[in-house]
Amino acid sequence: MDSITRTRERQKLMLGLLERKIRLRARQLYNERGQANGRELEDWVRAESEVLQSSILAPLWNKRQERELEEV
Repeated sequence: MDSITRTRERQKLMLGLLERKIRLRARQLYNERGQANGRELEDWVRAESEVLQSSILAPLWNKRQERELEEV
């Protein structure tokens, strides 16, 4: 495996871990609201903002999000 492939695999792993943290935080927010439906997007956006605020991976996450939007 070459260095470019290793770097991509590491980035993929780190982004997966970051997404897991965001999901966990969104779930916490949902639970704090008494598990009321209808505000899932709000929970996700808030969780994403909170997690990325303290993460050095924020630029990598944002780049991935931009790529996904371009594909749509």
